Amino acid sequence: MGRLDGKVAFITGAARGQGRSHAVRLAEEGAAIIAVDLCEQIPSVFYPLATKDDLDETQRLVEAAGGRIVTAVADVRDRDALQAAYDEGAREFGYIDVILPNAGIMPVLGPGFEEQAWHDSIATMLTGVWHTLEVAVPPLIARGQGGVVIITSSSAGLSSIGLNTAPGQAAYVAAKHGVVGLMRLYASQLAKHSIRVVTVHPTGVNTPMVVNQGYDEFMQANPEAMNNPNYKNPMPVELIDPVDISNAIVYLASDEARYVTGVTFPVDAGYLNR
Repeated sequence: MGRLDGKVAFITGAARGQGRSHAVRLAEEGAAIIAVDLCEQIPSVFYPLATKDDLDETQRLVEAAGGRIVTAVADVRDRDALQAAYDEGAREFGYIDVILPNAGIMPVLGPGFEEQAWHDSIATMLTGVWHTLEVAVPPLIARGQGGVVIITSSSAGLSSIGLNTAPGQAAYVAAKHGVVGLMRLYASQLAKHSIRVVTVHPTGVNTPMVVNQGYDEFMQANPEAMNNPNYKNPMPVELIDPVDISNAIVYLASDEARYVTGVTFPVDAGYLNR
C-alpha cells in the first residue's frame, strides 16, 4: 500500500530532471500522474531543453513503476494550452488533488538575449506558476475534498547569496522569490477549503539544467564564480539528487503532512543556514 494511493498529481516540467523524478517517485507511492512539458527550445536558454522523447521516457518510467500516466505537451506561459493539458488529465482520472508547478529554466549566462532572458524567466517561473494555480485550483475547491499545491522554488527564492544582477539571474531570483509570495497568498485563501500550499527550496540539483556543457564552459571562463564559497553547500555535497527533492514532495503530498501549509521547505544541504 502506497503513501499516495488514490491521489492524482498534475506536474509541469515533467519530461526530465526534478519533474521526471517527482512523477516516478509519486507513482511508486500509488499516485496517478499528469505529466506536462514544453518539449521545445526557448532561444534565450543556453542548454538544450527537454524533448518529446524525454517526456515519452517519463511515461515509460512511470509505467515501469506500476503507475498510470497521461502526458501532454504544453507551455506554462500559454494558459489555454495548460488548461487543455489539465482537462485531458482530468478526463482520464476524474480529478486532480496534488498540483506541482515545477517547470523552470536556467537563464542565459552569455550575451545576446539579456532582456529576453528576463521575460522568458519571469513568464516561465512566475507567470507559469500563476497559470498553473489558476487552471488547477478552482476544480480543487469545487471538488471539496482538500488537496495540496507544492511549488518548486529554490534556495535562491529565500536568499540571493552568490548570484548576480545579470538580467537572467535577476529574473531567476525575482521569480523564485515571487512564488513564495504566491504560496503565502494562496495558502491563506485556501486554508478554509483544506487545501494546503507550500514551496520547496532545493540547493543545486544534479539535472541537465546545471549539468551541461554550456554551464561548464561558463564556470571555467569565470573562475571567480566557480571558486565562490557562497556557491558551496555547508554539507559535503556539490549537487543533491532529484530524488532528494522528490522524497520531500512525497511527504508533503501525503496525509502525513495534512496540517503543513504556508511554509517554505528547504532541501538544501544547509545552503540557507549560514
